[in-house]
Amino acid sequence: MSDADAILDGLNDEQRRAVTAVRGPVAILAGAGTGKTTAVTRRIAYQVASGAFRARSILAVTFTEKAAGELKGRLARLGVEGVEARTFHGAALSQLGRLYPSATGRPLPEVLGSKAPVIASLASALPPPFKFLPRSELASEIEWAKNRRFAPDDYLEALGRDGHEPPIPAELMHRVFEGYERRKERARRLDFEDMLGLAIRLFDEHPEAAAEIRRRFHAFTVDEYQDVNALQQALLERWLGDRDDACVVGDDYQSIYTFTGASPEHLLRFGHRYPNATLVRLERNYRSTPQVLTVANALARRMGGIGKQLRPTSGDGPSPTARAMPDAEAELTFVVRAVRDVHEREDVRFEEIAVLYRINARSEPFEEAFARAGIPYQVRDGAFLRRPGARSVLAAIRRATDSVVASVEAATEALGYAPEREVDDDQETTRQADLGRMRALAAEFASAHPDGSISEFVGELGTRFAAEQSGRGVNLLTYHRAKGLEFDAMFLPRLIDGELPFRGKRNRSDPEEERRLLYVGITRARRHLFLSWPADARSRPSPFLAEIGVTDAVRPLTKVRPATSSSGSGDDPLFDRLRSWRAGRAKADGVPAYVVFHDATLYAIADRRPADWAGLAGVSGVGPAKLERYADEVLAIVREAG
Repeated sequence: MSDADAILDGLNDEQRRAVTAVRGPVAILAGAGTGKTTAVTRRIAYQVASGAFRARSILAVTFTEKAAGELKGRLARLGVEGVEARTFHGAALSQLGRLYPSATGRPLPEVLGSKAPVIASLASALPPPFKFLPRSELASEIEWAKNRRFAPDDYLEALGRDGHEPPIPAELMHRVFEGYERRKERARRLDFEDMLGLAIRLFDEHPEAAAEIRRRFHAFTVDEYQDVNALQQALLERWLGDRDDACVVGDDYQSIYTFTGASPEHLLRFGHRYPNATLVRLERNYRSTPQVLTVANALARRMGGIGKQLRPTSGDGPSPTARAMPDAEAELTFVVRAVRDVHEREDVRFEEIAVLYRINARSEPFEEAFARAGIPYQVRDGAFLRRPGARSVLAAIRRATDSVVASVEAATEALGYAPEREVDDDQETTRQADLGRMRALAAEFASAHPDGSISEFVGELGTRFAAEQSGRGVNLLTYHRAKGLEFDAMFLPRLIDGELPFRGKRNRSDPEEERRLLYVGITRARRHLFLSWPADARSRPSPFLAEIGVTDAVRPLTKVRPATSSSGSGDDPLFDRLRSWRAGRAKADGVPAYVVFHDATLYAIADRRPADWAGLAGVSGVGPAKLERYADEVLAIVREAG
């Protein structure tokens, strides 16, 4: 498929405009689910097939090696071979390997696999309680500085200017940063940020090296451009020199990695940097139903940036469900019950269902609830028993001879458990929560088994979380981990203020980025979308709910029992009777159950118990046609229930 015209087959007008803009500068503003990868690969193939550029003179930059491999695979199927597709770090390392020794007369330093070994002794020398901080948190702070091109000498001034709060007191963090750089340089090692910085310095100080890169590559494509940081942008500028054949692809609505130094400003200001740039918006969505996109677009109206209105291409689906629940336990019950319903009644595979949460610490209640209900699940990067806190406790108590409670308390204390300490980092928040949870689990076990042993406690934990299966079951993952994925059914629980937007003990996360996180979560859903939150005295609904039109019209359930099987709802008997009626009516009419009424509508009917047609017409989801078709039967069931 090398013919230029054939490459355009099947593209919509927006994609075709992006693909045929073979000369830069070009910005493709690709909304969620709009066929971005198709547009990018077809554009590169069209650049080659049309004769604008030779394949080997094009460098395509992606954010993961997996994405680079997928890009090359798609290009090969289009008949294009020889395009170089790499991450920023992969490209920089390749270029340094070829050019650094000859330009400088010195060998290229070796690359560190991890910062942790260099940081370890520096962290151990910190005063308590900071010495117990995870090494990864200190490494992340160093990356925060280096991705913004701050050296140790600039660090303290940068903190004051940016209002950034380090994980430990600023002077201590400065000392760790200085020590890390000193030890790394003494050992002649590079970290991942150094790869980019060294490449920039090479091209600035050795013009012949920059000229070699510019002879080699004539056109550049950068994917996920909304997540580029200052280092990556600076390297792209060195590659380009005074040329402008760059195509950047991204969506500022999905910029959720600013904690790494990424900034959507590079994408937002692309048109200012290049006034002659071609700007193409991809807004035709191929993933989600009109109902899901209505919610996403409502939130998008509050997001500023470059306006994009996602337009559906698929048929109607069920209305999204928004549920306030009496408390966190009731919300867990609701999620488990709704997951089972979607699986059994809508024939959605467990693997096509996802539950998102803001930080990894929130996975544990869902793991336990799904295990208790016998529903298989998989945790994407962060299962409770595999996380640092719980894993470290289990390792520490295996040879303990004291009681379960005493052993766990000693282990967590040695690991720096400090519930009163102010923590803002997501990872440390999760670790502290997990240490506290291990203490609670130990106390619960000891209460049920006063003479229970350590081995029995460990065994019970294994059983308690035993439903996790690699690659199988409901997906449990963070909003950040969900980026780039999609599922038939999406559950977004715990939509409360302090959770989304997330708020630590000292600082509140940027509400603009937190809104984008929710947008990413919503736009992962193909067909089913469930929003929920506990409405107890300790919680306030997320302010984002009002932005998408969820107000006090949604009321909490008043009676919830644990869902122990798939035979009942575990809720109001009226709801059970309504659902049984719906199943029979759907079967008689030969339609899926949701075509009759969605669960959200049945919940509302059971809550309100309308007495007549007017009352039923006031329930969301009961339109004129359904009122005419079903009103008498539904009202009869309500009257019989009393």
